[in-house]
Amino acid sequence: MDKISHYRSIAELHEKSGYPQPQHPLLSLMTCKELMSYSLGESRFTGDFYMIALKKIKSGYVLYGKTRYDHNNGSMVFMKPRQIIEVSNVQFAEKGFVIFVHEDYLSGHPLHEGIKNYGYFEYEINEALHLSPAEEQIMWDLYDSIRAEYENSTDEFSRDIILSHIDSILKYSDRFYNRQFVDRSKHVSGKTIKKFEQVLQHYFETGASRQQGLPTVNYMAGELFLSSRYLTDLLKQETGKTALDHIHIHLIKEAKNRLLSSDESIAGVAYELGFENPSYFTRLFKKVTGITPVQYKEQGSA
Repeated sequence: MDKISHYRSIAELHEKSGYPQPQHPLLSLMTCKELMSYSLGESRFTGDFYMIALKKIKSGYVLYGKTRYDHNNGSMVFMKPRQIIEVSNVQFAEKGFVIFVHEDYLSGHPLHEGIKNYGYFEYEINEALHLSPAEEQIMWDLYDSIRAEYENSTDEFSRDIILSHIDSILKYSDRFYNRQFVDRSKHVSGKTIKKFEQVLQHYFETGASRQQGLPTVNYMAGELFLSSRYLTDLLKQETGKTALDHIHIHLIKEAKNRLLSSDESIAGVAYELGFENPSYFTRLFKKVTGITPVQYKEQGSA
């Protein structure tokens, strides 16, 4: 197992990477010039800071979570505190930027909580945001505004101005991810939900529910080679329902079939489907259908 370092400060990360100390202890801005070789830290690492990066990789790799990113499409990636990162011998095909923001820099500001609402910090790195040239220019304009403020003499307004620009980057990224989901949906035409349904069907047909319990969003995401947050956001865009919603809908569909096609008791059906107790099964069934399993079985046999 490779060593995983933890950096409590951005200054420590800079030191271990061989970079000059940042101008602000809680904020670092770096522009990666054309074909510049770029590595971070001494090994795989975690840190108490967020990372926002725009880049187009020519060679080398970035690891985030469990996934390596090594293709050369222009993209943005977003990394959250205490997630495993490795950046090794990266060469950029064109100019990029990296912003490190320490958690403490957000303290007392609305963005301290607001940043947690941007789900793409939970995505795997292969689910990066791919920008059009016009979108990329918007990001560069915001980065340049941050840099101008960062390099000027700081005053009582500097932090709020910088954080407002960072918040704009995050808001635009939300918008652009939404566009990416729409574009993807046009091309795949419900492909994700079809695969999702196939995985669920196989789970119940093979009796995995009896052995492993209810299928989880994490399990489904793993089977589809997606992060759980990306899967949920993609399904929400395609269908208006989350991954958990679709699991529940499929569960109740399976339950209805088994309630009417066998003499199995309500408890027996619940356990067969993977529920730990019949009461939870009854609550979910009523939430989805408006009636209890007993009422449904009675109606079907009437």
